Amino acid sequence: MSDVKKYEITEPWIKLHCALGEAPFWEESTNTIRFVDVEKQELHRVSVTEGPSSHKVVKQYDISIGCTADIEGNDTDFIFGGKYGYGICDKESGEYRWIKKVWSDEEVKAGKLNKFRGNDGAVDSGGRFWVGFMFDPLVTEMNNEGAVFRLHSDGTLDRPLDGITIPNGTTWNQTDDTMFFADSPFKTIYQFDYDAKTGHVSNKRPFFVMPEDNRYGEDAVPDGHCIDEEGYMWTALHGGSHVLRISPKGEIVAEIKVPTSQPTCPCFVGEELVITSAGGTAGEGGKPVDENAGSVFKINVGIRGLKRFRFKGGAAVEGGKEDGKVVSE
Repeated sequence: MSDVKKYEITEPWIKLHCALGEAPFWEESTNTIRFVDVEKQELHRVSVTEGPSSHKVVKQYDISIGCTADIEGNDTDFIFGGKYGYGICDKESGEYRWIKKVWSDEEVKAGKLNKFRGNDGAVDSGGRFWVGFMFDPLVTEMNNEGAVFRLHSDGTLDRPLDGITIPNGTTWNQTDDTMFFADSPFKTIYQFDYDAKTGHVSNKRPFFVMPEDNRYGEDAVPDGHCIDEEGYMWTALHGGSHVLRISPKGEIVAEIKVPTSQPTCPCFVGEELVITSAGGTAGEGGKPVDENAGSVFKINVGIRGLKRFRFKGGAAVEGGKEDGKVVSE
């Protein structure tokens, strides 16, 4: 541990009380950051140029949004993974429409439409949007009946991974031949062999496992993560008050101490990391777990992140909602 570089954040960049702040996304063209509160069902936006005073809640929804991505050829909207599946949302107004529900008719009859929700996800180099779906803790108990879905540019959907509990941090390495993915309760970030041409994943194995000495606390688990230009991973430790920098060999080389116990996801904004956090979620009985729980944090780490890819084909897919019911396909 003596050769581990140490950083420390002492106060929030934006003091908030998100129940489950997640999915920070840097819109580089406008130098703004959007993020969500999954449980309060809100879309947030802040200008990096103007700072915390520009923060606003764009919209409060009737559904939860877990993650978002930009769309190739469309700077007006973003695509999201939400409560029932995939949707398209206007960046300024927050108005949305559904484009694809994920569960089969049989699974809908079994109650998965309401008992599950979208969580973390990302777009790969081929423009496919991967989104993990998990049990909704506001509705049901923890289980491993979740899955990772993948929306292709032609609107077709498949399910690369099944038997998932809490999906987090889908990313790819610099050479685009390895995919990383965390199933948080197992305290493990996995890696897969990845075929960039087809999107096929295989050979699942551990990449990083939480230290057995519980140096970050017994409840610490890997949450969202991102990859920097040197191929190192930065992962938030929910329940661990830290963000770790992990080498391509799976070794901890740096740690950021965050002044809240539940950081959720880091996002590169130039050479800075913006970090969301949780507090007062269903798992904590609705009360903030500490003074800064649910705030957003920022720190300069002196390196930029790998570029994020855009979803291809999203503008051509239509869908919507009628009488409160999901309409897609």
